[in-house]
Amino acid sequence: MNTSSVKANEKSALFSLHARRALAYIVLTVLCFLCLFFFYVLAMNATHSHYEIQRGFNLLPGRDFMKNLSATLADSSLPVLKGIRNSLLISALSALLSIYFSALTAYGIYAYDFRLKKLAFTFIILIMSMPTQISALGFVRLIGRMGGTNHLWPLFLPAIASPTVFYFMIQYMKSSLPMEIVEAARIDGCSEFGTFNRVVLPLLKPAMAVQAIFSFVASWNNYFTPALILDSKNNPTLPILIATLRSKDVASLDMGSVYMLIAVAILPVILVYLLLSKFIVAGVTLGSVKG
Repeated sequence: MNTSSVKANEKSALFSLHARRALAYIVLTVLCFLCLFFFYVLAMNATHSHYEIQRGFNLLPGRDFMKNLSATLADSSLPVLKGIRNSLLISALSALLSIYFSALTAYGIYAYDFRLKKLAFTFIILIMSMPTQISALGFVRLIGRMGGTNHLWPLFLPAIASPTVFYFMIQYMKSSLPMEIVEAARIDGCSEFGTFNRVVLPLLKPAMAVQAIFSFVASWNNYFTPALILDSKNNPTLPILIATLRSKDVASLDMGSVYMLIAVAILPVILVYLLLSKFIVAGVTLGSVKG
C-alpha cells in the first residue's frame, strides 16, 4: 500500500470520527433543548399575567413577576409559606433518614455473615416490589390509631425503611467497598458504629448524594400520602397547594399564580441537585479511574 492510499484512509477515518462526533453533539443538543424548554416555558409564564398567558406563549419575560409572587404569597386560602416549610422539612428528613439507615442496613447485610442473611435480603427486595397504594389504607388506619393524623412525622419517619435506597447502597458497596478496609479498621480498634460512620460513610458519598436527590425529589413531589394524612387547608404541602390552586373555578383561576407557585416548588429541587452534583461527578470519576 503506497503513501497516498494510507493518507486517504487516515483522512477518511478522521472525517468519519468528526462526523460521528458532530452527530453526537446534535443529538445531545436536541435532548438538552427538549429537557430545558419546558423549564423555560414555566419561567416565562411565571412573569406574565393570566390574560397574557391565555393569549399564547411568550418567548420574552413579562412585567408581572412581582405581581404574581405577591398574589401567590398573599392568598389567604393558600398558606404558601407553611407549605414550603412543611415540604422542606419532610423532604430533608426523609432524605437524611433514608440514606443513613438504608446504608446502615446494607452494611449490616454486606459486612456480616449470619444464618438468615439471604432470607433478609430477599424479604427486603420483596417489600421493594410492593406498590404504596396497596398498604395505604392500613397505613392511614395505623397512623390514626397512633394519633399521627395531621402531623408531619408519619410522612418522614417511615423513610427509615427504604428498600429501594437499601438495594442501591448494597450494590454500590459490592462494587466499591473492599472488606479489607473494614477489617483494617477493626484491627485498629475502631468500634462497629465507628467503622461505619468514619470509614464506610465517606466512601459512600457518591451513592448517598444520588439517593439523597432521588429521596428528596420523591418526597417533595409526593401528593398521595400527604393528602391522606394532612389537613389540606391548615397544614398542607406544596403539591397539595398546587392541586388546590389548579382546581379553582375558571372565574377565580389565575394562571400567573399557578405558574409562579410551580416555579417556587421547583427551585429547592434544583438547589439540592446543584449542591450534591459534585459528589455524583466525583463518583463517576472515581469509577473511571478504577476501571
